[in-house]
Amino acid sequence: MQIYLDYSATTPPRPEAIAAMQGVLTQQWGNPSSLHEWGQRSATVVEQSRMQVAGLINAPADGLIFTSGGTEADNLAIMGIAKKYRTPQHIVVSSVEHSAIAQPVRWLETWGWQVTRLPVDRGGRVNPRDLEDALQPNTVLVSVIYGQSEVGTLQPIEALGQIAQDHGVLFHTDAVQVAGRLSIDVRQLPVDLLSMSSHKIYGPQGVGALYVRPGVELVPLLWGGGQERQQRSGTQAVPAIAGFGVAAELATAELATETPRLIRLRDRLFNQLSNIPYLKPTGSLRHRLPHHVSFCLTNIPASQLEGVTGKTMVRQLNLAGIGISAGSACDSGKLNPSPILLAMGYSEPEALRGIRLTLGRQTTEADVDWTVMVLKQVLVRLLPEPVLLKV
Repeated sequence: MQIYLDYSATTPPRPEAIAAMQGVLTQQWGNPSSLHEWGQRSATVVEQSRMQVAGLINAPADGLIFTSGGTEADNLAIMGIAKKYRTPQHIVVSSVEHSAIAQPVRWLETWGWQVTRLPVDRGGRVNPRDLEDALQPNTVLVSVIYGQSEVGTLQPIEALGQIAQDHGVLFHTDAVQVAGRLSIDVRQLPVDLLSMSSHKIYGPQGVGALYVRPGVELVPLLWGGGQERQQRSGTQAVPAIAGFGVAAELATAELATETPRLIRLRDRLFNQLSNIPYLKPTGSLRHRLPHHVSFCLTNIPASQLEGVTGKTMVRQLNLAGIGISAGSACDSGKLNPSPILLAMGYSEPEALRGIRLTLGRQTTEADVDWTVMVLKQVLVRLLPEPVLLKV
């Protein structure tokens, strides 16, 4: 049996998106910047897709900039604002940002920018009062991730965005994990910039989008032909954009049924693993992505500390045909503790032992039940008592 439970990492492109891409590759392959018929056929695909993706978040189509993915969208939001200023200013982010935000901000610090990293509670949530206290006269941007990819926590984006708006400060959110899984309406949500990614919603890899509220100006990261309304030069990846558009339109149509289904599966998985003494849920259980389950391996006997990590669990479940992911990062062969779990107050040994199981369109109750049985068997094999489990 093969069970894929890593939908937060990527999702399989749905057949409708693949068909749209194939149609572009065979019939609408022109350069969308060209004025002739071949180019205009491609340009029509791009603009139709722009409307489809914009519909996912109820945005005006002309507020959307296509990028190469969520990482570029995040970088464009941060650096596109920062590069407007001749002298360093102040920026506020959370302490649990994706590296696509955390690393550009760290680079800005080397150029003299002030950065405030908002603390989070044990569940990974920012307190809006901390944002209120952090704002300064020279604060030019706040960026807080909407749904944390590693621990599943949803931030109070409406409250945070309203605070920024009340102080005249631009607000960005990385909604890569949220778009297509929860309803987003940027006409109501107080955000100025919002990042999305195609391959998180069953579209192709290699394409994403940044929503920019009308009136907000960015300095481009890429210069050249002036595509995407002068905001992102480079010939658009029309086939990928077409797949993104179809995936977004279908996600919009299925949101009302798929989100409750995922929540039921998520809660079923949490409930069936709740009696295992070595597994501690991470992230907020109340404010949580609908498809996301995560744990920290805890109370590991000292004799097993080095041998049982999140990576160990990934490998063991992979041998059983089940795909999950670990929270810690491996760099040049060295296992590093998860900066997200560290920011949430976990110890370094605990932060090496995060695991994540994320659900998707193909996940069934049978998949959940089989995964629970296998996970329990793996723990029984790796760890001694008190694993008195009915497997």
